[in-house]
Amino acid sequence: MFYKIIRPIVRFIVWVLNGHLHIHHKDRLPQGNYILVAPHRTWWEPLLFALGASPMEFMFMAKIELFKNPVLRFILDHAHAFPVDRNNPGPSALKIPVKGLREGKLSLIIFPSGTRHSAELKGGVLLISKMSKKPMVPVVYQGPLTFKGLLKRKPLEVNLGDPITIDRKTKLTHENEQILFQQLEDAWNKLDKEMDPNFHYVAK
Repeated sequence: MFYKIIRPIVRFIVWVLNGHLHIHHKDRLPQGNYILVAPHRTWWEPLLFALGASPMEFMFMAKIELFKNPVLRFILDHAHAFPVDRNNPGPSALKIPVKGLREGKLSLIIFPSGTRHSAELKGGVLLISKMSKKPMVPVVYQGPLTFKGLLKRKPLEVNLGDPITIDRKTKLTHENEQILFQQLEDAWNKLDKEMDPNFHYVAK
């Protein structure tokens, strides 16, 4: 219930601050729930992705430090976020999203690189996808990367890609992981070029 209440509020705030959120190719989203997989470019991406793919509701990974504040913890808990210790993720980093995906009510938003400034893909998303038997949907964001740019009302562009499914018989060997990572990288590059052939991401 909280998620359904907070979503229109967030949508209104985004509209007031910027007013130019554009979602491309929502028709590519699969039936049922799935995993939105993106390169991390700015902290407000999860909000835009969740708005763009509504009415689907999403789980989020959030760093454990954020849950120390009781008010913020209440908001995160009721917005389907769950804590992850980045230095020592532990089994819950896989068990919680896999369980949520298997139940079929929620989808997941995840950034395999872990941080906005890392190009290194982590293997967790592949394992989550295979264990939950849910497809990965590549998605990219183009737009302002700073709050100042956001307030200048530069367009916020989100492009959704075709689902990538991991066959249940596929073993996640190092070689197969690299093949799947390359599929994701190629999909992101394709989505970026669809919106802007000259796009090049520069970390802020």
